[in-house]
Amino acid sequence: MDIFERIQESEGGPLGQYRKRAHGYFMFPKLEGAIQPYMTFQGKKVLAWTFNNYLGLANHPEVREADARAAAQWGLGYPMGARMMSGHTSLHEELERKLADFEKKEDAYLFNFGYQGMISTIDALVNRHDIIVYDSEAHACIMDGLRLHMGQRIVYPHNDIEKCRKALERATRLTAETGGGILLITEGVYGMTGDLGILDQICNLKKEFNFRILIDDAHGFGVMGDEGRGTSQYYNVMDQVDLYFGAFAKAMAGIGGFVAGPKSIINHLRYNLRSQIYAKSLPMAMVEGLLKRLDMVQTMPELREKLWTVTRALQTGLRERGFDIGKAEACVTPVFMKGGVEEATNMLADLRDNYHIFCSVVVYPVVPKGVIVYRLIPTAMHDMEHVTFTLAAFSQIREKLLQGVYQATSIPDKAIDL
Repeated sequence: MDIFERIQESEGGPLGQYRKRAHGYFMFPKLEGAIQPYMTFQGKKVLAWTFNNYLGLANHPEVREADARAAAQWGLGYPMGARMMSGHTSLHEELERKLADFEKKEDAYLFNFGYQGMISTIDALVNRHDIIVYDSEAHACIMDGLRLHMGQRIVYPHNDIEKCRKALERATRLTAETGGGILLITEGVYGMTGDLGILDQICNLKKEFNFRILIDDAHGFGVMGDEGRGTSQYYNVMDQVDLYFGAFAKAMAGIGGFVAGPKSIINHLRYNLRSQIYAKSLPMAMVEGLLKRLDMVQTMPELREKLWTVTRALQTGLRERGFDIGKAEACVTPVFMKGGVEEATNMLADLRDNYHIFCSVVVYPVVPKGVIVYRLIPTAMHDMEHVTFTLAAFSQIREKLLQGVYQATSIPDKAIDL
């Protein structure tokens, strides 16, 4: 069969099957205007709880000024070429030094994109003799990195330390045969549920087993810990984490990421990370902007304090009203409800069109059938008025859900024609 014919005759995949009904409203929506608590969605002002802009830096005047100054000085093209060839600069090195110091590591290396960086890091670290142990709820970038691994991999149930121990026991037996080593990959903060990886318990297993830890702390960097150094600081295990992976797209409201660790290992990665060897260097305007953002993370703790004030108010208010938000300990705040795709569709439309609240929703096949998950992301941009308004709105839509208001034989067509 012709490849195009097969694709055209398919349903479009797990998410693509919804595109005809969802595109432009539920999927690929357009939030317009300056990044702030209230933005415009389909001509209406909505309160946005959907941005990974934890510290509110995306539209902070000091950041905007630094970005504009850097863009005016360097343009968006400089430096041209990959880092290894012609795209290497002193400012790239400065940012790496400061990131390494911030994470109390010997060295660090930049990535153009966090997702690609994680895939390439896994690929460059292990060979076919090595065993990878990982959490069952690992992010897609980790899963895609695992697909490149030619050796064996062992999964353990999410945050189950006893199963993790058994996985390490099995991996230890296997490496006795293969002659390889063990890499354990976990996340600091799980981005869908807001719960923390059991990093402290995993580090304790180093007393029993010989393995290295790679932590993906995209949602923890800049947010977790007294100084925002991440989940490893929160658990006081910075010295036990072998490789720390951070992303700029969350707390820093930028693009890219980095990995920090021993100098010898980072040097190995510099010369073996395919996603960087064969990609254009991170533009200078972004590098200079990231230096400003990192300085603000370190010198403006009030931003982090504001974030946590809003986060605790939102999560406490939801729990007091009887909502199930799981084990959320970080800023990501899920709200679990019961219902099908039809109910989720009508409820979200009501939330956006009538209550003017914009947040993300997840349904089957991403989560089990009958489960609806709203994902709210508090930031330092929000305030108590936003929290109060949102809590009241969620209480009302839950009552409507329980009363069967959102059960409908015909789902309202909100899509934009492709």
